[in-house]
Amino acid sequence: MDIYFILVEPAVPENIGASARAINTMGFQNLRLVNPANFPHEKASWVAHGSADILDQAGLYSTLENAIEDLDFVIATSAKKRMVKWDSYPLEAVPELIRSKGTFVNTLGVVFGREEYGLKNQEINLCDMVSYIPLHRPYPSLNLAQAVMLYAYHLSGYRGKTRPYSVPGHSERYRKVKEKTQQILHHIGILESDAKHGRILERLSVLSESDLHLLLSVTRALDQRLK
Repeated sequence: MDIYFILVEPAVPENIGASARAINTMGFQNLRLVNPANFPHEKASWVAHGSADILDQAGLYSTLENAIEDLDFVIATSAKKRMVKWDSYPLEAVPELIRSKGTFVNTLGVVFGREEYGLKNQEINLCDMVSYIPLHRPYPSLNLAQAVMLYAYHLSGYRGKTRPYSVPGHSERYRKVKEKTQQILHHIGILESDAKHGRILERLSVLSESDLHLLLSVTRALDQRLK
């Protein structure tokens, strides 16, 4: 599985460098930056310490939507409960939730927000799932690079692994189920403005591989009937 660590508008160069060092330590290589305030910057390179290649190869994007459009599944990280999503999952639960997707997820993105106030609601809405790091007290909160390190550590078991029985050309199957579900919801009058629309897609994100196979079969049958 290819895992991408995505920093949205990081303001401190040292945090970018420390994040690169953190994912490198855990064996990952993929870093994406959305509108970084100061990058490239010598302070990022100093802190990266042996991870300059990750900084050099980091993808630069103008919007989060562009940064995640090629990924199968995307997890937003948030230090606080947001009303934009009903459910939020502790970091410890994330590896099993991803494992349960089986061959439906071959590329995963983990999104981290701004140092000062995290992700905006509309950015969280672009993601499939919200996760948080359980803390004994809300303040002081974790530094951005510390949060990246914890997610990289917990996801390190997926480093470089390919899915068993994966079918070439089928790496977008979770996205396909999501798109077909959205099409059917739109056809029956459940639009994006309806709270049920978001809730259905949110629950879709926790389905297992067998459930996704079943739902894909149902959506295909409904699609044919509606045509």
